[in-house]
Amino acid sequence: MIRPTLLALALFSVINCACAQSVSPLPHSPGTPYAASGLADRIVLTPGANPAREMAVTFRTDTRQQASQLQLAIALDGPQLDKAAHLLEGKQVSLDTENGAALYHQVRLHDLQPDTAYVYRVKGAEGWSEWLQFHTPTEAFKPFNFIYMGDMQNDILSLASRSIRQALHSVANPALVVHAGDLVSQRDDLVHDDQWGEWNQAGGYNYAMLPQVVAIGNHEYLDSTNPDGTEGRTLSPHWSRQFALPDNGVPGLKNTTYFVDYQGVRFIVLDGTAALDMGTLTKQTEWLEKSLKNSPARWNIVVNHQPVFTCARPEDTEPLKAAWKPLFEQYAVDLVLQGHDHCYSRVTHEAGREAASLARAGGQVQGPVYMVSVAGSKMYGLNDRAQLQPDRSAEETQLYQTIDVQNASLKVRSYTAAGTLYDAFDLERDADNRNHLIEPVDDLPAERACHGTVGPDGYPCKSRGK
Repeated sequence: MIRPTLLALALFSVINCACAQSVSPLPHSPGTPYAASGLADRIVLTPGANPAREMAVTFRTDTRQQASQLQLAIALDGPQLDKAAHLLEGKQVSLDTENGAALYHQVRLHDLQPDTAYVYRVKGAEGWSEWLQFHTPTEAFKPFNFIYMGDMQNDILSLASRSIRQALHSVANPALVVHAGDLVSQRDDLVHDDQWGEWNQAGGYNYAMLPQVVAIGNHEYLDSTNPDGTEGRTLSPHWSRQFALPDNGVPGLKNTTYFVDYQGVRFIVLDGTAALDMGTLTKQTEWLEKSLKNSPARWNIVVNHQPVFTCARPEDTEPLKAAWKPLFEQYAVDLVLQGHDHCYSRVTHEAGREAASLARAGGQVQGPVYMVSVAGSKMYGLNDRAQLQPDRSAEETQLYQTIDVQNASLKVRSYTAAGTLYDAFDLERDADNRNHLIEPVDDLPAERACHGTVGPDGYPCKSRGK
């Protein structure tokens, strides 16, 4: 059995300490055992910096499976996959949680062929997983679509799973899934390992077949105490075990910042929590500018948890706004995908929706577009700007987004968890590589908001004030 590293022990002690201080123990997921077993689970595919050539797979087993083993093959049309496969090995790290001891395994896949279907399976002490298939992107531009999810965080399996599953059912052959942070709640709700078990169960085999682009949220950090007695942040031990991310981010933050170049789109992932609470704003800002300045991509999309323009909180996230918004504008970022606020908004003009409408009518260039969304059940009330500044907003509404990437347009659609089209816009690129925003749907439903104590579905409003 591999002994836990000192870091893992220290982090586990933080978790135990936090639980010990609670009035009562946090509950387990009802009726759902999340202990590791002799079969691999929590299998997640993540992209490399150049996913046409590299991917990574993480999975969990019990401690009997000491070797991190994966079989990989180019997909066949017939069933004899094992004969075409070759064995790859990776590394493993232990983690002891409320659900017992486990090993997390990471295997990085290099020298892949672009635009090619692959199959793989991973090893547990009691046998191999099923064969799982993924497709590498091209190295040049090619149209594709992807899914964007806001915070899942609470009631992950019982309620948030509806959003991700509806998204996956509604999009024909999505290329990847983008998560804007707070995948779990971490500091409250269920025990921590159960939350990660529910997150994996919510997406199931899809997380093992579609590359997951994940931004870290504040709830993926644990509260801790610095040596000087001040409050601090400690990265959840699950994060770096669950996701094997590209190693091209900010020095010291390579577990939480990175970029991925996928078929003509550069996804740049930032860590707003570390920027706001851990003194890394300057380093991230310098890296962000370099990543945008050197981007070869047709489209540039930034993913960060804390929103520049908030739809729930009294004030915008001013430090991020001051440092990053000028760079988004200077380098013509197309979309900024965010979470954290547990409401929906789409902002294209800081002066508000009336100014944005006039700009569109006058044919002015527009962008970046700042989006906030929420997939789970935790809801915040709209602030006093949310029906004036965003082009469109929503309260007490679970959503998912689909983005169709074309050579000269990004077609963005927001759907409720029930499958209703709630918002729609296209960013159309002109001959001078400037964006113009088009709203192609005239009959969208009325904006959803609580009215007094009554929610938009006619039941008591459950949105919390911020």
